[in-house]
Amino acid sequence: MVNVAVLGAGSWGTTLAKVFADAGNPVALWARRSALAETIADTRVNPDYLPDIQLPEAVEATSDAEAALEAAAIVVFAVPSQTMRDNLETWKPMLPQDATLLSISKGIETGTHMRMSEIIAEVTGAPAERVAALSGPNLSREIAQEQPAATVIACEDENRAKLVQAACATSYLRPYTNTDVVGCEIGGATKNVIALACGMAAGQGLGHNTQATLITRGLAEITRLGAALGADARTFSGLAGMGDLVATCASPLSRNRTFGAALGAGATVAEAKQSTKGQVAEGVTSSTSIFQLSQTHSVEMPITQAVHAVCHEGMKVSDAIAALMGRSKKAE
Repeated sequence: MVNVAVLGAGSWGTTLAKVFADAGNPVALWARRSALAETIADTRVNPDYLPDIQLPEAVEATSDAEAALEAAAIVVFAVPSQTMRDNLETWKPMLPQDATLLSISKGIETGTHMRMSEIIAEVTGAPAERVAALSGPNLSREIAQEQPAATVIACEDENRAKLVQAACATSYLRPYTNTDVVGCEIGGATKNVIALACGMAAGQGLGHNTQATLITRGLAEITRLGAALGADARTFSGLAGMGDLVATCASPLSRNRTFGAALGAGATVAEAKQSTKGQVAEGVTSSTSIFQLSQTHSVEMPITQAVHAVCHEGMKVSDAIAALMGRSKKAE
């Protein structure tokens, strides 16, 4: 049993608070809005994100970050990737000295092109060995409903990965460990972009052949980028690679796929935001960061480039599809 602090009470943060509590740990769940924290504390339900899920008594909701972090052995950062840095600046003085710092956010920071674990290490001054990332085929609602699933805890320090693994292992969530933090984070961030592409295709009325093609070729470009950044290519055939990619690209519960489907059906980017009901589709912003990262490392990522063009350069989805299909022929 270890004390866990989850900073962020969105759907995924709330779900993981439940997971850690069901695994036998006391959990402090920090919500930015005091009204939400009070509602969760009073009703054991997060009405904004998981209104039909009852939270265990071991989850204590609060809007006081200092109180949430007191004596925490594992600190889970559950905020959107583009707000990670600013939030960390606020939390840095309150973080326990030797806590394991766990990112569950999947994105690449705009401008710096940094992964979340890199931002955590830079802002907090914690060595890379203290920073971990969680990734996998983890649609929050299904896990909150206790449907069987697996995930990956990645950390350079395998013993810390095992600590987190033990703390979140339940009858319905099976965690694996991995020391390839780069691969797990690149897989987690980039699959959101490919899911946008799959959503766009679905919005255009295209079928399973198109979806399978996008997923397969998407995995190829994710692997190319990961390898250029020093990741182990084997990671991308596992839960944090193919597993996460399939779940996010195929499920109607995926915010990125839903956002892409709205674009494919003719919505503007502003209109598509309404389809995710206020929740962040990380791939929209990350498509630019990942495309720029690929250019820096001379990695060909045509699907990512097409998604970036649709989301940020006004390209029509039909034109993006035509451009992808019209690329020069080559061996697989």
